[in-house]
Amino acid sequence: MSDLDDLLTRATADPNVLGVVLTGSRARGLATEHSDVDITVVIAAHSGAWPRERTRTLDIAAVTAGQMADTSVLWPRYGFRGAQVLLDRGGVAALVERQATPTAEEAREWAREALDGYVNQLYRAVKSRRDGHPAAAALDEQESVGWLLTTVFALHGRLRPYNKYLEWELATHPLPDPWNDLLAPAYVATHPVELFPAVVDLVRAEGHGDVLDEWGADIDLIASRAA
Repeated sequence: MSDLDDLLTRATADPNVLGVVLTGSRARGLATEHSDVDITVVIAAHSGAWPRERTRTLDIAAVTAGQMADTSVLWPRYGFRGAQVLLDRGGVAALVERQATPTAEEAREWAREALDGYVNQLYRAVKSRRDGHPAAAALDEQESVGWLLTTVFALHGRLRPYNKYLEWELATHPLPDPWNDLLAPAYVATHPVELFPAVVDLVRAEGHGDVLDEWGADIDLIASRAA
């Protein structure tokens, strides 16, 4: 019996367990010889029977249904994108889907905040190149990539993937053209400034042009560099 089979046997026998969720590389079919099995055990209440456990082969975290329903912290939510629900005694699949799917208001808020961060980093990069600081400019350009990814995915109502899963996300859940090509890891990592005009077009089409307009003439400086 494998470690995962043993865990499922334990979970099924425990009435306090509401569900078992497989996440990480194994859930997405991307496991390598180095991949462990990432498991979230959803419980009715903490009892000590399911402590945090990390071994060479298993990484187990136990959360209550209430904790699973809390979507206020953004960074762990993409972990449930593509997750597999291995045991569900009621409502666990819905909680997983909620973690992995932003509301329209969440996506709107993330897009506007990330867009402002993207423009800010590009503006810093452009000024550094203009003033003869190419290394600083390169660092700012790299920092802008995360903001860029969050902006574009949020404008499509989606969570930004973890970098490790960006290629998987685009392959299994494609964005409308031309974004699958533009956000391919090898391209987006090296062309954050050149992508600015495409982002501007998308932003204005989605009704968030006011965020750009607040930057005034600074936008023109970025646009001239992007060209």
